[in-house]
Amino acid sequence: MARVGGSPEVARVVTARALRGFADGFVSVLLATYLTAIGLSPFQIGAVITGTLIGSAALTLGVGLSAHRLPLRSLLLVASGLMLATGLGFAAVTGFWLLLVVAVLGTLNPSGGDVSVFLPTEQAFLAGSVDADRRTYLYARYNLAGGIAAALGALASGGPELLSRALGWDLRSTQRAGFLVYAAIAVAVALVYRGLPRPAADAEPGNEAAPSQPLRESRRTVYELAALFSLDSAASGFVVQSLLVLWLHLRFDLSTGTTATVFFAAGLLGGASQLLAGPLAARIGLIRTMVFTHLPANALLLVAAFASRADLAIGLLLARALFSQMDVPARQAFVMAVVTPGERAAAASVTNVPRSLASATTPLLAGLLLARTSFGWPLVIAGGGKIAYDLLLLALFRNVPAEIGGHRRGRAPA
Repeated sequence: MARVGGSPEVARVVTARALRGFADGFVSVLLATYLTAIGLSPFQIGAVITGTLIGSAALTLGVGLSAHRLPLRSLLLVASGLMLATGLGFAAVTGFWLLLVVAVLGTLNPSGGDVSVFLPTEQAFLAGSVDADRRTYLYARYNLAGGIAAALGALASGGPELLSRALGWDLRSTQRAGFLVYAAIAVAVALVYRGLPRPAADAEPGNEAAPSQPLRESRRTVYELAALFSLDSAASGFVVQSLLVLWLHLRFDLSTGTTATVFFAAGLLGGASQLLAGPLAARIGLIRTMVFTHLPANALLLVAAFASRADLAIGLLLARALFSQMDVPARQAFVMAVVTPGERAAAASVTNVPRSLASATTPLLAGLLLARTSFGWPLVIAGGGKIAYDLLLLALFRNVPAEIGGHRRGRAPA
């Protein structure tokens, strides 16, 4: 296992992120087509996706607020067990209400990104493993590992359909077996996490003493950022990957194999482009990196809604993918820079959980819109909302001194 950031433990975290990325990319494309195949309506599919996001939000908050006093290794192993149970649950049940329960209680991620219970502990660990001015670079590699693996997972999600055609198997059965793949990956993730330090040595690098409260000194800044990130994420909920798959299917009658290829390419573009975030942030600052790469991505998303042909829509979505993820490592580094080491897990949780909750409120509405028309209203709403977030973020933080790694109460480095 190659070292990342000079630490074999960090390499394990990045490896686990890649494994989870493959699993998330696989099911994010498979989920919508499988739920359609077993007879769920677009509205019910939107409800299941909403349930996964609500469940992830609750779990992430609980883990983040407990991480300052519980062992990292133990938290991650428990999360791996829950991931295993989720895969087995989706493979075992087909009724809408039972699937909704599994979605709420489980770890399934329909977004193709990483909004999950694993996030706070992993981000906090990585933040303490390198100097502040290298943090964006490390997060870019961490996200790249997950992004490329998610792209491969999206590509592999066309496998069940190809197998059913080639061998004459029932499509629903082969798609259901895909969730067993998700469960098997959870076992592999747990084995990787087992190599992390045991509880006695499980302190976060740079964290000399656990704080009495999960979030105290940096509370105001973290809450401000959480509110802004929530606006962005509510808009993103209209276009989580599973819903984009559904829109392409309803609008242009694209097959699972075709959409799998599209999101494989999108994942590669989005993941690779994150490597540019570190050099760009060093030149123009974290906030400007976030905004100036996000704005063109959101404009392309909005325009894609009006595409009259599948090739135009796909081209616009791929162009969007080239810009849409460059803000992620900058955002992660920005949050870690404004808090003390002991607050990192809580800050990661508190900024990500509102994002999850906000994104959970909108897939249901997107499903309702798609049930009424195949026009890309979800893309229009998402693009407009995300542009509003970009402009607000720039207006509120553009004049903050760029002091990467600094700690200023109430305001953050730009």
